[in-house]
Amino acid sequence: MEITEVLRHGITTEKTVRLQEKNQYTFRVAPEANKIDIRRAVETLFKVHVVAVNTMRMPGKPRTIRRRGSAPRPVEAREWKKAIVTLREGETIDVLKA
Repeated sequence: MEITEVLRHGITTEKTVRLQEKNQYTFRVAPEANKIDIRRAVETLFKVHVVAVNTMRMPGKPRTIRRRGSAPRPVEAREWKKAIVTLREGETIDVLKA
């Protein structure tokens, strides 16, 4: 897998901003990426040293599509993968700072 395909985008919410104070950054990653791929991608793209990578699969939420002239139908959204990356003490990723 190509390094640029592993990381989709950074996630910035209230919880992830609090995690940034502990040197932890959150990314949406490709579902087929493993922890080694994520570590290499973050280290090469941002020039930092990764201490740990935690991954989790986020389930797709049920949605309803409503169109004029037809009955509403339920649709399952795709599941996605999230990674929390812990950096070495004193290093930051300035692009994701909120």
